[in-house]
Amino acid sequence: MATESSQIQTPEHTFQPTPGISERLSSHEVKWRDRQPFLESKGYMLRPRFRPGWELKPRRLCEDFPLLPLRPLLVDATRISDGKLVYIKEVETGDLESLPILDTFVDYADESISYIVMPFLRLLDNPPFETVGEVVDFADQILEGLVFMHSHGVAHRDCSPKNVLMDASHMFPLGFHPVKDLLLPDISNPAPIIPRRHAGVKYYFIDYGISSYFPAGGSQDHQVLGLAGRDQDVPELSDEVPYDPFKVDIFTIGNVFFRKFCNDYSNLRFFRPLAVSMTQLDPTRRPTAEEALRQWRAIRGNLNFVCRNWRLWERNEPLVYSLMLDVVHVLLSIPHLIGLTSWTLS
Repeated sequence: MATESSQIQTPEHTFQPTPGISERLSSHEVKWRDRQPFLESKGYMLRPRFRPGWELKPRRLCEDFPLLPLRPLLVDATRISDGKLVYIKEVETGDLESLPILDTFVDYADESISYIVMPFLRLLDNPPFETVGEVVDFADQILEGLVFMHSHGVAHRDCSPKNVLMDASHMFPLGFHPVKDLLLPDISNPAPIIPRRHAGVKYYFIDYGISSYFPAGGSQDHQVLGLAGRDQDVPELSDEVPYDPFKVDIFTIGNVFFRKFCNDYSNLRFFRPLAVSMTQLDPTRRPTAEEALRQWRAIRGNLNFVCRNWRLWERNEPLVYSLMLDVVHVLLSIPHLIGLTSWTLS
């Protein structure tokens, strides 16, 4: 196998703090600062910015600058026992999440509030996909997950790109800052990155806030009402005419394939028949999750080794520039291919 150092990439990235804003806590940050001692007692340390008595280090660009994104119920933290970067989410006591829950505990002052600890996840294309094989792995995981979810009677109803995230922790051997996430934890330099095809990532559906559950053996009338959902391209959404929420999931995942892959890359044409099938305007003409997975596996079976390992071609890429990138990709892939061949022969 190729050595880790030969596969690490360092992106170009700079960060400019906002004068007068980064120096003070925002209103939603104050709540987390007040709970830092409690969270520390549970085994989780917030960044220095959220510790009592914090003051910005003068005349020095440091990790204290970035504000917490405006998500009042979420804060990043470090698990003290092993240094793992996690998310802590405030929920109503008794609420559940679909993500792997690493820990849970009740608030010290209000028993109606609990905190769940989850893996720290990133947007599905941050860092961007690089090869056809990486997209193939994404489709494998997402369609298999959709089949599993639907087989248990759950319709997500909001499978938009922002609700399909990835655990990319293995891509960052030296870690990354939770807000300026292409920089090292101290934001001093760009964070080295191992491509996802070598590091391995897991994808997760999140935010089941408008999901519907239909117990096994119950009514077979799987119909709902509602206009909610990030993807407003779904044609059947209505407050008056009932519709099948499982077919909404099919449409929104098909739309993810279109928006993130078919529309952006010219060598993913093999994806288009599946995406077209899943985004039929008539819900009854869309496949079920199992049918979509079977269709995808048939498509995937026709992709050869070279195709899967080739870099993604961005649309409108100038020909000369594209050829140069192809050459660079082949040269960078040689160590990995030699290592793979040696492992196979042994």
